[in-house]
Amino acid sequence: MTDEPGFCIVNTTVSDLEQAGVLADEIVEARLAACVQAMPIKSVYRWKGAVEHASEVLLIAKTRAALAGRLTNFIREKHPYEVPEILVTPVVDGLPEYLRWISGEVVE
Repeated sequence: MTDEPGFCIVNTTVSDLEQAGVLADEIVEARLAACVQAMPIKSVYRWKGAVEHASEVLLIAKTRAALAGRLTNFIREKHPYEVPEILVTPVVDGLPEYLRWISGEVVE
């Protein structure tokens, strides 16, 4: 186990690569995450009583746990969905050098 401060991954989805690029840039520019990865996915979900199928882009943001609330609020303010997916997953361990890099790229 590393002695680094707590870290987490914050996931969200958007409807296309353009939205993903804009939101990822804004998150990293605001120094709320050190890195945001974007990958196209297919989603199946129930919404307002119907099963929906959608092409989406999953964003995976790596940050310090202390910034999870601020990042969640930031995404919520900028997100186009009525109820966006925003999930925070704790990181239990990682390469110490990578975790130090995350720490150095975000601001509390």
